[in-house]
Amino acid sequence: MTAERVLAPTPAAAYRWRWLALTALLLGEAMNLLDATIVQVAAPAIHADLGGSVSDIQWFTTAYTLPFAVLLITGGRLGDIAGRRRVFVVGIVGFMLASTACALAPSVGLLIAFRVVQGAAAAVIIPQTIGLIKTMFSGDEMSKALGSIGPVMGLAAVCGPVLGGVLTHADLFGSSWRATFLVNVPLSLVVLAIAPKMLENRAPNRPTLDLTGTLLAVAGIGLVVYPLIDGDISALSAGSWAAIVGGLLVMAVFVVHQRRVAASGRSPLVEPSLFARRGFPAAMVTSTAFFAVTNGLMMVIVLQLQLGLDVDVLDAGLTLAPWSVGLAVASWVAGAHLMRRLGDRTMALGLAVFLVGVLAAIAVYRSADPSEYPVPLLGALGVIGVGAGLFSPAFFSISLHPLEPQEIGSAAGLLNAVQQLGATLGVAVLGSVYLNSAVPGGAAASLHAIQVAFWVAAALVVVSFVSSRPMVEKKVPDGAGAQH
Repeated sequence: MTAERVLAPTPAAAYRWRWLALTALLLGEAMNLLDATIVQVAAPAIHADLGGSVSDIQWFTTAYTLPFAVLLITGGRLGDIAGRRRVFVVGIVGFMLASTACALAPSVGLLIAFRVVQGAAAAVIIPQTIGLIKTMFSGDEMSKALGSIGPVMGLAAVCGPVLGGVLTHADLFGSSWRATFLVNVPLSLVVLAIAPKMLENRAPNRPTLDLTGTLLAVAGIGLVVYPLIDGDISALSAGSWAAIVGGLLVMAVFVVHQRRVAASGRSPLVEPSLFARRGFPAAMVTSTAFFAVTNGLMMVIVLQLQLGLDVDVLDAGLTLAPWSVGLAVASWVAGAHLMRRLGDRTMALGLAVFLVGVLAAIAVYRSADPSEYPVPLLGALGVIGVGAGLFSPAFFSISLHPLEPQEIGSAAGLLNAVQQLGATLGVAVLGSVYLNSAVPGGAAASLHAIQVAFWVAAALVVVSFVSSRPMVEKKVPDGAGAQH
């Protein structure tokens, strides 16, 4: 592995520069996670300002997460080829410019287009982080550096929905929802200022870039997701079903193409050996279902509060705070303590707690007055957050534990991609379930629609539990880490 070292006059200076560079990498990761969640709270305000169809509310999120999902592995390959620091910097610049364009967007169409660019830039940034950390650190320092990713991601999850509400409500200089995008500009500038302290790193044997595979993945996933967002999911047209079936066929072609690329000695987007075990395909299904629930529920909760109850954007964002805090605290507890004691049972425990929270939320909605803010919902969302926090560290630890060293990079990138795809599908499916039942039926219809969406979410949690069973055929050794 080649590396160009930044000038470091003394060991003490080199030490400070490494940790400063780590700060920039973590800030880049957090910034991208923030942008995936911060807009969910601001979406109704964006729709009220720019107009457009109600399905555009889903596209404000999906236009970001979809290209993010399908381009993550390609982004990792670009780092192998051109150098991870160089690609990371290019991604940050692109993300900053796209964020500025989103903030200045005069129409719904342009905003969605700029969100696509944002998501593509994020897909270039994220895959470089672990490789750059492994280049700059070794031994115990590397363990500490990698161990810092989880808490930072938890903090970003806490801040995203709340920050979206605060910034939109504050209406700084008349910016309203536009501030949720402008906040990325100073953060990006900080990262760019520190980036020269990083060490350059690339693969010793440069892989080829599978452009055909990338295009097949984009086309296949796009054909599946688009009809789910733009149509009534309970009454899809023949054309919509044809698009979905076509997308699945394209994905089948993608799988065949990947095998042929690997057989020819070139570099496929996805390592075929990952599918030789039952555990990894099961992890992909579990990740898709679970993260569809988390992202979809966050959206419909905000929509019901703002569209059904006319709650302002600040209160809508703060409503999600118990979920975010529960996730952050439980994630730390799971990684630091429970995984050592319970092993793979931590994942099942997380799913059980999450399901209890979902059922508790349904009970709250069933007894709620359609015109009043459901205060008991806060407790149910806190339980959901705890379940998510227990599940996530255990899931990623169990998913990656049995793999060979040469498979880890491809597997981590693929799991991240599937996670983002799940988020996209969750917004599409649960958002459609809610919007097609609630609009324009008023507060009572909105309350009924949110219950239907939560029942769909409960079913997906059960799917996650069933699909996760093949992952735990082998026990995770005591003390196994739990880093995403």
